[in-house]
Parts: sequence; C-alpha cells; structure tokens
Amino acid sequence: MSSPLPQPEPLDPAAAGTASALLARQGFARLSPATVARLADTSLEVLHTLEPAWDDLPPDAHLKDGGRYRSRRHGSLVQDVSRGTLTTVPHRPHWQPTTYNALHGGMLRHFAPLDAGLADSPAFLALVQGLGRIFAEAAHPTASEPAFDGRWFIEAHPFRIDTTGGVGRPTPEGAHRDGVNFVAVVLVQRSGVLGGETRVFQADGPHGVRFTLDQPWSALLLDDDRVIHESTPIQPMGERGWRDTLVLTYRAGRFQDPPETI
Repeated sequence: MSSPLPQPEPLDPAAAGTASALLARQGFARLSPATVARLADTSLEVLHTLEPAWDDLPPDAHLKDGGRYRSRRHGSLVQDVSRGTLTTVPHRPHWQPTTYNALHGGMLRHFAPLDAGLADSPAFLALVQGLGRIFAEAAHPTASEPAFDGRWFIEAHPFRIDTTGGVGRPTPEGAHRDGVNFVAVVLVQRSGVLGGETRVFQADGPHGVRFTLDQPWSALLLDDDRVIHESTPIQPMGERGWRDTLVLTYRAGRFQDPPETI
C-alpha cells in the first residue's frame, strides 16, 4: 500500500538544494518566494517588476467550455543543462494528446508569443534555468517519456484566470498530467479571489494533498510521471478578481508535437 503524501511546507532559500531530493522522494516540492528568487539569482523586488506582463495577455480562444475567464501567451525554449545554455526557439503552437488533456488535447492551439519584457528578462531566463537544473538532478527513467539526455524542451505559459462570468477555472480539464517530465507552477499574483486551491494526487495510489499557493512568487514543482494535479475554481470577493501564474513544463527528447510531425 502506498504511503500518504506529506503536507508540503515551503522550502526556504537555505533548503533549495533539497528540492530535487523531495521530488525524488514524494513527486512534488513547494518553494517559498525567497527560494524562487534565489533560483532566479535575483531579488523578489526584481521578480515583482515582471508582473505587468500579465496585464497584457490575449484571451484564450480555444476554451471548449465557452468560457472567457482565461488569458495566456506561450513560448518555447531549449536548455542544455551540461553546457549551461538556454535558447529560445521560433514560435510554435502548443499541442497535447487527448490521453493527457481530454478537454483540449488533439488540436494545435496557437497562442500569442511571450511579451518581450518577460521573454528577454534576465530574471525570467535565470529562473527557467535554475528550475531546469533541479529537474535534471531529479530526472529518472519513465515508461512513457523519453530519457533525459541533458536537454530540456521547455514550454512557458503565463496565465491569467479571472472571474468574468462569476467563476474562473484554472484547470478546466480537471485533475491531469501534462505529458512531460516535470512541471513548475509559479504563483505570480492573486487579487480579490476565493478558491484556487492546489491539489496533488498520487498517479498510482489513493493519497493526495491540498493547499493554497497564496504568496506571490511561491511555486510548486511536480514530477509529472508520479503525480497528477489540479487547481479548484476561483470566485470573486468583490466585483472582480484574478489569479496569475507562470507554468513551465520540462520534457526530455523533444517538444510534444502531433504524431505526424515527429
């Protein structure tokens, strides 16, 4: 019988090196804002200067539930961990198979590219690389994903979920995996909302944990092979509210593309 998942306490900067060990042991790790800033080799004050990029996210035109609550952009990068390089690749569509996303899988989704103020930010690029190094330390063979060869194929998704229509759904597809090796969910900001609870479940067992990311620039790291995750809907506390996140996915071998393009 599998063991219960422990409730995650946010790691402080001094414990940042244990994130990969936690991922290896339990499949997830929670980072404090100070730890995220340390990974980005910067200060929280600098990270806060990135937040205006979330005020200019185009509406998601692909929501199959007809909602108007999600705005987003998308970018793709390749990190060579051993060489210490990170390269932005030409803009490309986002695709997932229906096995991982029953609601929006199986179709090419074209989103606007990352805003230059975010995409070219040294803090953003350093954070992407810092997370990639942690994930490289925690990498392991899986039955469904390519083996890690020193390179991560990374997709960056800045999201805003707002309460247009009364309710916003961070994960309209429900509890899911993303079809990658690792996922980082960074809370950028939440304003005037209730809900948005994070839930993490064992992919092959009965146990799970639940908590709320409520501090700007705190983060959750996930081993996508071992756990599934979701966030509950948000509701406004007043006239309007929103929840901003940066989701980064790390996949070995190649980007996730439709079978005919592989």
